[in-house]
Amino acid sequence: MLNKDRWLLPEGIQEVLSPQALTIESQRRTLLDLYHTWGYELVESPMIDFLDSLLTGTGYDLQLMTFTLTDQISGKLLGIRADITPQIARIDAHHIKTEQPSRFCYIGQVLKTRLEGFNQSRSPLQVGVELYGHAGPDSDIEVLLLMIETLNAVGLKDFHIDLGHVGIFRSLSQQAELSQEEEETLFDALQRKAVTELNDYLSTLAISDEHKQQLLALVELNGDISVIDKARQQLTGDEVQKELDNLEAIAKGLLARVPEQTLYFDLSELRGYNYHTGVVFAAYLPGHGQEIAKGGRYDGIGKIFGRSRAATGFSTDLTYLVSMKAQSDQSVSVESIFAPALQDTELMLMVAELRQQGKRVICELATSSSNVQTMNCTHTLEKKSGQWEVVKRASI
Repeated sequence: MLNKDRWLLPEGIQEVLSPQALTIESQRRTLLDLYHTWGYELVESPMIDFLDSLLTGTGYDLQLMTFTLTDQISGKLLGIRADITPQIARIDAHHIKTEQPSRFCYIGQVLKTRLEGFNQSRSPLQVGVELYGHAGPDSDIEVLLLMIETLNAVGLKDFHIDLGHVGIFRSLSQQAELSQEEEETLFDALQRKAVTELNDYLSTLAISDEHKQQLLALVELNGDISVIDKARQQLTGDEVQKELDNLEAIAKGLLARVPEQTLYFDLSELRGYNYHTGVVFAAYLPGHGQEIAKGGRYDGIGKIFGRSRAATGFSTDLTYLVSMKAQSDQSVSVESIFAPALQDTELMLMVAELRQQGKRVICELATSSSNVQTMNCTHTLEKKSGQWEVVKRASI
């Protein structure tokens, strides 16, 4: 007996059909052309890599997300990439010999062991850019601008951007001389914005009341750009002030270029805390709790490959972005021309000429029941006054 469930896919794994598949391919080309105009070089990394290479830098957070297998040639453990960023770090550290800033863009499938992020897919089509070798606000601004242009290019509007800075919490933790365990416990409570739990835990720590108040203040420091001035008044320490200056410079530099962009600040947002070193950001659409793109600064990610450089970037899932648009808006408008199954030389020449012009022509197959309607064609080839002509369907 045939297994009736053979058509089922694993949870979180999807097939993409037309017209969405065609839309994704069209957007892929559009985005790569966009990144090219900004000076970003396209790189392609392997789907399978040595596990220790994949679990470096950002990769330490990916251990549970990475499928593993044994290489039958070397006997070493391999991983199927769950994120492309560690591979870009290796490319910059190993292949790029310049001390000048390096710009990379990429697009490729990744695979995760469990559901996480974007559209809760385990096989997102990750697209992104990364800029290595520059530590100032300008590179963060550039990456943020490209994230905005990416979302606009796909047709998404009215999104807002959340901005945070992991360095602020890290500096406050160092000032309070917290242990790693204490820092991790506070980090977890801050991410959940569990104020009561945070307050109770802080009361058990042997730190000054001033340090407790500053760590607790992070939960309330969210809103518009005025949050930065409030933070300056409530938080102390030279490093904290420098990080606030950095966040303000990035925000103001971004708004100077896209003044219409809505920004939201949250100093308790510590996304990617284990590997981010500075600003962190994410884009959100109204009514959707899940970010549609995210990124930040992760200086030193290439250190394990022998070259530690400043780095910033963002990534998103192109399949998810396309799905966020209404099908009528996202579908690539394609004219399809139906050609009847006739042994006519002039017809065959006409079909060949149309295809050379980039037109989509679907030929009827002899003895089949296909027609212009069943093939969803917008036009048909008809012979009028002895000449073959492309005629638009009366209704489609």
